[in-house]
Formats: sequence, structure tokens, C-alpha cells
Amino acid sequence: MKLQTYFKASAAPAVLGLALLAQPAMAQDSDEGGIESAATADAPAPGQSIVVTGSRIQNPNLEQASPVAVVTAEELSLQQANTAEESLRQIPGLVPSVGSNVNNGNGGSTYVNLRGLGANRNLVLLNGTRLVPQGLNGLTNIDVIPVALLERMDVLTGGAGATYGADAISGVVNFVTKRDFEGVDISATNQITEEGDGYTFRGDMIVGGNFGDGRGNAVFAVGYTNREAIFQGDRSYGVNNISSITGAAGGSSTAIPSVITVPGTTSGTLQVSPDGTSLVPFYAPFNFNPQNIYQTPLEQYRLYGSSRYEINDAIEVFAEGMFVQSTTSTIIASSGTFRNVLDTPLSNPFLPGGIRNQICGFDTDADLAGTQPLFSQAECDAAALATDPNDPAYRTVGIDYGRRFIEFGPRLSEYRTRLFQIKAGARGALVSNLDWEIFGAYGESENVQRQSGNGTLSRLQQSVLATNPNTCLDDSNGCVPIDLFGPQGSITPAVQSFLDVGNSGTEGAALSQVQAFISGDVGFGISAEPIAIALGAEYRDYSAFSRSDLLSQTPGEVLGNGAASPDVEGAYDVKEVFGELVVPLVSGAAFADELTLELAGRISDYSTTGTEYTWKAGGSWSPVPSLQIRGGYQRVTRAPNISELFAVPVTGLDNFDTDPCAGAAPTTDANLRAICLAQGAPATSIGSIIVDPAGQVNVTTGGNPNLAAEKANTWTIGAVFQPVFAPGLSMTIDYYNIKLNDAITSPTIGDVFSACFDNNPSPTNPACTSIRRNPATGNLFGNVGTTPGLPLVLTNQGQIFTDGIDLVANYSTDLGFAGLDLGFFGNWTNRSRFKANQDDPASLNRDCVGYYSINCASIQPEFSFTQRTTLSFDEVDLSLRWRFIDAVEVEPLVADTFLEEFRTIPSEHYFDLTAVFNVTDSFALTAAVINLFDNEPKVVGSNIGSTSYNSGNVFPSTYDALGRRYSVTARMTF
Repeated sequence: MKLQTYFKASAAPAVLGLALLAQPAMAQDSDEGGIESAATADAPAPGQSIVVTGSRIQNPNLEQASPVAVVTAEELSLQQANTAEESLRQIPGLVPSVGSNVNNGNGGSTYVNLRGLGANRNLVLLNGTRLVPQGLNGLTNIDVIPVALLERMDVLTGGAGATYGADAISGVVNFVTKRDFEGVDISATNQITEEGDGYTFRGDMIVGGNFGDGRGNAVFAVGYTNREAIFQGDRSYGVNNISSITGAAGGSSTAIPSVITVPGTTSGTLQVSPDGTSLVPFYAPFNFNPQNIYQTPLEQYRLYGSSRYEINDAIEVFAEGMFVQSTTSTIIASSGTFRNVLDTPLSNPFLPGGIRNQICGFDTDADLAGTQPLFSQAECDAAALATDPNDPAYRTVGIDYGRRFIEFGPRLSEYRTRLFQIKAGARGALVSNLDWEIFGAYGESENVQRQSGNGTLSRLQQSVLATNPNTCLDDSNGCVPIDLFGPQGSITPAVQSFLDVGNSGTEGAALSQVQAFISGDVGFGISAEPIAIALGAEYRDYSAFSRSDLLSQTPGEVLGNGAASPDVEGAYDVKEVFGELVVPLVSGAAFADELTLELAGRISDYSTTGTEYTWKAGGSWSPVPSLQIRGGYQRVTRAPNISELFAVPVTGLDNFDTDPCAGAAPTTDANLRAICLAQGAPATSIGSIIVDPAGQVNVTTGGNPNLAAEKANTWTIGAVFQPVFAPGLSMTIDYYNIKLNDAITSPTIGDVFSACFDNNPSPTNPACTSIRRNPATGNLFGNVGTTPGLPLVLTNQGQIFTDGIDLVANYSTDLGFAGLDLGFFGNWTNRSRFKANQDDPASLNRDCVGYYSINCASIQPEFSFTQRTTLSFDEVDLSLRWRFIDAVEVEPLVADTFLEEFRTIPSEHYFDLTAVFNVTDSFALTAAVINLFDNEPKVVGSNIGSTSYNSGNVFPSTYDALGRRYSVTARMTF
């Protein structure tokens, strides 16, 4: 696979070029917006094809039997959503995943997470076809979706594995683009916050038309988006890093002046004094908030084209292609030496004499009476003058430094993503009642990361090994000595130029797929309606890789970079056959206006895990025309993706709040002391181990080639109500239940601690000895090359369960002076449980509904809803959206750790007001005020949740951290 050449050799330009054959005619009209159920959506016009998400059978009754939430193009316009992710994460029942409000932990892509089961357990489709994933993890970057071209977003929130195969355990998001578009549609959106930052511009042009005497249609779209960053320091609640434990302004122990520990001594954690002459107890953590961001910047170029042509009455050929180039960045606080141990000459020119004498005098054995100094005063004085390593008096000491390189500015990670996918096929009528379709698709994605502002460990060590202020002992590569003992500004631009050489890596994936099927009916049935079938076969071939430069591959070499990025490559393929059967049992009878049985099955042969079986049984019953009862049961499997199988173990960072070995506890508990020592803490560190003031901990993750497929049982039951006595009213209610066994998961941080310190606290317990501490300080943070921290190993031991209810209600009527449209979409999540070891009765069955903590990742409220009220006048529409998020609280098991005022987040109500002005038949203006009442997020501190979602003292993916903002869209159609 050669992703480097695909832009030169791909067929995408030819496919996109087909759309240019179209002649402009007239643009499509639009309706009122709203999130609705597919069961209550408008029926298609006679002769128009039906696209049913969740089945390949085109059957109006089947569309009603599928619990699908539909977000229309009009609703997207009313929301003023510039990316699909902005809208999806606000749908009740969906849990925010990595998106534009995730900074530390964002790899340049955005994802969707249905039901909180993980972004890897739902499937993303474009017009019913899989999109090439963004990399090793098999996830689809939904930022590439052309929002302006969408007719709707279908969200099928029940298992759909029998229809679409692996990954569809929690459901499917199908982005459906405009079909048979005629005319020209040009739009431009400008959006800005009330603070004057976060400016966003999005421009799109769609051209479409018919050709060949109406036998063909082509559409071409081009778009551009530019979104600016919003810094945490520009919001009052984000200016200071706040400790969730004390409520005080806190931060990182990689600070200014330097924080210092001398391994092998009882020094503890000290800091250079304000006057720079001595080491004193740690007093000034670094406030990293102002340099971090609440909104990531984005620049994106988009091309999309599709066309179809009827060769004759029996055969139609079609093609589709897309190309997207995105550049997004994460901006993180300045780099530094994050508690790296560096050999430092006692004759270092920047080492103050007072600090030198303190270091020499530190005790090396707390168990012996008196003081056993690191060096005698005579040795220390002689070493201070020894500038030549060959001098017998020359001495070095390993010093654990925490010095923030504020002089470098922030750490920048720029991600440039390029993706293309082409699809071509043919369809037609096999016989009068059976259709056939065959298509092939191929796509590639590439994500190039370039970092700056970090520095490298090897060059830092070289720079510290200096005995005069002008040259290093090793002067190769233009080495410049560094002053790690001075105040801000003591690190010169010359030092930065030497240390910050930049680093890069590339992640990519390719997906080839071929699918063929027939669908229709058999011409007869049990009732008046014929039995419908679909039979087909599918082949998919996945490959993915991650390649980095040598700096990025070396653990701990890139300063402040967290996990290393070793080269990984993997591939697998899958061959599948599938079938669906829809049997109308009764039609038009008393108490059975409609009774339909649905069956589906799929056999999948994976090159990695072997043969897997997926099936579905369901149906619908309408005792009267206005009421339908529907339900289904599915057995779904998901094979491990390339990352889960082949990723090389690496050590990175996450949040945590407590360490049993910290402080004085192990000095009075012999068993606890033995455990801490067994985990790698040096004896001299006992009593001085600390919790990282930044609330972070090292964690080691990686793939497991022995993983098997995970299995889920899902079932839904619900009803559709469209009463004849209330024209314009429609309601759907659905209960869902998903249980996943043999889940491919890793334990939570709380599970790792509990397995050691709660279940069997012993220095011989493998759950204890698998935790590996900093060999210099005993802490659980520091150089990722020497401190593995907590093991988060992937296994098939996990168990996941969730259930809840979705309620959708819509009502439309004419008030005489205006049209009224009311829409409601609500979710009640009853449970969302995770058990790290399904085979261990003592393993905690953790429920995260309504809770937040380091163990619960993104917040999942118990109740949430959106309600929209729209008044439509002759030329103006006014629409108010009300979005509700239920109150949540800290996970009870860890609540006592945190300050009481941070233990709850009250319920939140957001209101957005939108006005649409139809100035002429071809020109419209949409103006919106988002977060109308400028609600601020509740401050809970910086280390009460996971690193990705608890940022800037709040949870910015769930609660609006941007503030009130204004958006205007001008749209012209002709």
C-alpha cells in the first residue's frame, strides 16, 4: 500500500468529473426542521426509491419498524452546525466522543459514540456504504462528512450487525446525501462568540442537474471551512487550573522555577526558591490552563461528486467520489523536562552554590541514624571546580527536574488529514419484482502529524552536561548549555533552536469493499402483501499503518509527548453472506391492520478470528392503523480492529486523583511499604511520594493478538402512535437493551488500584506488582521511558450493559396567522455498566449513568432531551430549541476525595434562537443566537475526570464552554 502516491494516481478526479456534465436547473425546496423518527417521516413520492437505514429491503412498513432518529437538513440549518459532530453529540442518548472540544487526547479526528458503548462499536455509513477509517482503530472521522450536501442523518440506535456486519453493536449513523439534485445552491456561514473569538466560516457550493433526456443526474459539491481556536485563558472559569481536591489554584509540578528531586536521597520534592539561591518545599505549581484550548482550530477543503445514468430500462450505473483535506491542531501548554532524571555536573555553570551544597548534603539512607550525605563537603567543593570530566574531582549527580519551557511557547500538534473514497456500480431489475445491485468501493486516508515546541531528551541531557556557560562537554549538533535553575527567560532562543528539532508521524488506512445483492419480493405471500427478501455477499479488505520518525518512536525522547509512537502495520479481510426476510403475516384484518415478521442473518469469515454468526428476529404489529407495536432481538458480534490486535504497548498519560503510596501512610504500614517497594519505588522515596499536582498518571496500553470477537445480545420494543383524532401528531417510544459479553476492553484506573489495594493488598499479588513506579521518585508519573505506571491491558474479559428509553413526539398545525411545529426528542438511560472481569464475581460492576469520574470518561446523564418550537409566517420562520441535560454527580466510590462543591453538576438548560428570512424565492438568511442566555459550565476542577473530557476545570464536550455565539448564513439557490 502506497498512500504517498494516491493523489497522483487515484480515479477520484474522474468520478468527481462526472458531476460536471450536469446542466443547472432549479434547486430543491426545503421543509421545516426537526429531529424525528423514521417511522413518522414523510412518505416518499410515488416511484421514488426508499432508502431504509437498517435494511436493504425497500419496504414502507419496514421503515416504520426501525427505531431510527432522523436529523433533517433543515434541522442542521436551524442548529447552524458546521460539522456533523456538532449536531450528533447533542442528540439525547448519544455520548460525546472525541470532537472539537477535546484538546489533549485529540488525534485530529472526530467520532460518534452511540449509547456510550464506545466509538468502536457503532458504524458510520455514507449513503449506506462504509467509509474508509482514519487509522488503526477502525474509526471513521465524521469531520469529513459534507454537511451542506446532506439530505438527512439517520441514527439507528439498535444493533444492526445482521444488515451491515461488524461494528454495528450499538447502531449505525448513515449520512444520506441529496439525490437527483437540480440547480445551484450556494451558502456561506459566519459564526463568532460574544467574546469575539472562535470565528468560524463555512462556504459551500452544490451544482446538480439532469442529462441524457432525464436518464441521468450528476451532483458536484465543493466546500471550505475555517474555524479558529478558543483558549481556556480567555474564559473566567478557565483562567486558573483548579484542584478538584482542594479547590485551590493548582497545576503541574513541571513548573518555573524548576521542581527538583534527587533520586537516591530523602530530598523529597523541592523547588528552586524565588531568589534562586536554594531549594525549598514545592510552592508554585505551573498553571497550564491559559495555553490550552476549549475549541480546536480547523481548516478543511471538500470535494464531492455523484452521478447516475440509466443505460436502458433495466440497468442503471452510478458513481460517487469524495476528497477531503483537513488541517486541525491541538494546542497544549509549554513543554519541559517532565520529571526526567538528568546527569548534572556539580560544576554546571548555572548551578547556584547554595543549591549545590544542599544536594551534596542530602541524606542517602533514612533508616540509619544521622546523615549519610550524598557527597562530603570537601568532595562537593572540589567537584564545583572540576570542569574536565577527566579530573578525578569531577562529579555528576542525577537530578529529577520539573522545569517548564515557557520560553518555547505552547506545544503544537498539527494534523493534516487527507481522505478519498470512490464508489462505482450498477443496479437494475432482475425480474419485475426483484432488483439487483453490485458495487465496489475503495478509499484511503492519511493523517500526518507534525509537532513543534517539545524538545528532545537526548539533546536536553547533552545541554545539561556543561561546565561553562558557552559550550557543552559534547558540542556536536551545535549544542548550547541550558540553565535549568534560573527564572522565566533564562532559557534562550539559542537553546530552543538546539532542543526543538520537531518530530512527525503518519497514520493511514485503506479499505476495499465489494458488495452484491438482490432485493425485492417473491411475488406471493401469506397475506395480501408479498414476502420480501434480500440476499447478498460482501467482501472487505482493511489495512492500516502508523509510521513515525525515530524521535517519536523512542519512549520518553520527545519531551512532553506522552506515549511513544512505534511503527505498527496490520491487515485483515472478511468474506460475508447475508440475507433478510420480511414476511407480512396479516394485512387489513380486525385488530391486525398489519402484522409483519422480520428475519435477518449474516455469516462472516474473518482472516483474524474465524467464522462469526450474526442474526436478527423482529417484527411489527398494528392493531389499528394509528398504532404500531414494533420490536426485535439481535445477536451481534464485533471482531477486534487492527489497533486492538497489533498496537505496540506504549506508555502515555491519563488523570487520577489518589495514590495509596503517597505521603506518610507507607511509613507506618509495613505491608503498604512492602507493596510500594514491590512496585519499584526506591526505599529513599517512602514518605515523600506525591500525587502529580497536575492530576496525571502514567498508563501503559497496547494491542493483544490473541483477542477474539466480542458478542452482544440486543433487543428493542416500542410503539408508533399517529392518532387520527389529532392530525399532525406523531409519537414513538422505544426501549433498548444491549448486553455485551467477552468485550474487548481494558480496566479503568479505579479497577487497577482496587485489584491491588482493596481486593488483596500484598507485595506478591500480581495485580500489585504489575503497577510500575518511577524508579527515581516512586511516583506514578515521570519519564514514560522508565515509568510504565498502571497497566491497562486489552482482554476479552469485559462486560458492558446498557438500557433505556427513547421518546420522540412531533406535532404540526396551522394557527391561521402562522404554522406551528413542535418537536421533542428525549432519552432516559437507565443503566450503563462496565465490568472489567466478567468471570470474577468480585469485579466491580461499575455504573456510570449520572456520574462523572476518571473511570467514567464522557458524561452520560440519566435524562436528556431537545425540544424545538417553530413558528412559520409567510416569509419568516422563528425557531427556539430547548436542550436539557439532567444533573450528574461524582461517582460515589470516589466522591469523598473531592471538594464538596465539585461533587455535583446541576441540570442544565440551553436555549438557541433561530430566525430564517426568505428574502426572495432564491435568497434566504438564517440568523441564530446559540446559548441564548450565555450559560457557563459548572466548574469542578481539573482532575476529577479523564484527561480528554475534563479540561479547563469543566467538561467542555458536554457543557457549553464557548459561551453565547452568533451565526448568520446566507443561502442562494437558482
